[in-house]
Amino acid sequence: MERQRRELNPMPPSLWASVTPAGETSPAFQGEAETDALVIGGGITGLAAALRLRERGVGVILIDAVEPGFGASGRNNGQVIPNLTRAEPDAIIARFGEAGERFVHLLRDSADMLFRAIREYGLAAEAEQTGWLQPVHTPGRMRIAERRVTQWARHGARVELLDRASIVASTGSELWHGGHRNATGGHVNPLALNRELARRAVRLGVRIHGATPAERYWREGTRWHVATPAGRIRSRALLLATNAYTGEFAGALAPDLAREVVPVLSWQMATEPLANHHRARIIPGREALSDTHGDLYFARWDARGRLVTGGALVVATNGADRLRRRIGTRLARIFPSLEGVRFDFVWNGLVGMTTDFTPRFHQLGPDAWTWVGCNGRGLALGFALGEGLAQALCGAAPGDLPFPVTTPRPLPAHALLRRLAPLRLIHYRWKDAREI
Repeated sequence: MERQRRELNPMPPSLWASVTPAGETSPAFQGEAETDALVIGGGITGLAAALRLRERGVGVILIDAVEPGFGASGRNNGQVIPNLTRAEPDAIIARFGEAGERFVHLLRDSADMLFRAIREYGLAAEAEQTGWLQPVHTPGRMRIAERRVTQWARHGARVELLDRASIVASTGSELWHGGHRNATGGHVNPLALNRELARRAVRLGVRIHGATPAERYWREGTRWHVATPAGRIRSRALLLATNAYTGEFAGALAPDLAREVVPVLSWQMATEPLANHHRARIIPGREALSDTHGDLYFARWDARGRLVTGGALVVATNGADRLRRRIGTRLARIFPSLEGVRFDFVWNGLVGMTTDFTPRFHQLGPDAWTWVGCNGRGLALGFALGEGLAQALCGAAPGDLPFPVTTPRPLPAHALLRRLAPLRLIHYRWKDAREI
């Protein structure tokens, strides 16, 4: 287990791990147990679903291969964004019909659902519902902003189109040509959020076990059985909430699901604490920001005056040092006052990507569900799905769920695709340099 932990987490600790109080003790599972619902995966979806199930009086055991918040849910940038990376409302509805419309409404409300729960539960997650900005990086891409605002507004989202003057004022940068804003977005400390959710879940009676990878699952009679390194758990209902890490600890756990997404290494960075005059000029409203580049430009402030950003690499070798140079140069181009800025933290984690940037939702059998493919938008969506998946585990009909149910379709030549995935960055950069 320690060897796998080092392989999956080769960089120095994340900013979040360095500033977040330790989580609840979660001893490894040993022996045998029976429960009404078993959740595999202690990320945002697994924890949210466990909470909702306990609030319904359902007995829950949650197991994680390392600890709650270890994976992408606790290692991301912390941006809370109530939409998908590429798939827009009209396309989702055209593809999935009424189920697509329910899913669009879930996306629309997802950030509000998360921030409302943070307030109601009193979670110490450094949460700021300050909005989310998507600037456009060429004049022609204003058509993207206009289309997204039109579509999301039609479905009741709190969005507005921003012209060049407005985006300059909102970002403190002359780089962008306009964009749009969603008022419900914002940002959190994602590891703190996961640990706080776990703490509340334990108080409500959820049994959480870390250092407990699920090795395989199967059904006997009316019960699901899950084998772990030191025991077995039987349950009526099963939620597999492992996303990009589905095949990372036990290749035999769910191979078809693991091959449905391509795990991609995502790099995050945090600057040294910056002076007040920087904070007053750069993203002065403290929104989360991620623009229209395929090789994404993104940033947000944390609670200690650090600008939290990141980047992507084709080759991960010496990634931290190379990103310090590359992203330092980028930040100075976006915000000239940050010339020479120092980065105190560089870290990474796996993101589950799909070929069409759309998540997958599957029923694995009676009272057994999963979803994979966050595509870098997992915080708001992952939390909102916790409620929907809890409904599913309590017997809701597929037609009443807030997401479309599909059949797993493993990607052919998955191992090769995984090796080649970073090369797509070259294509993104080529497209970024061209007008549309």
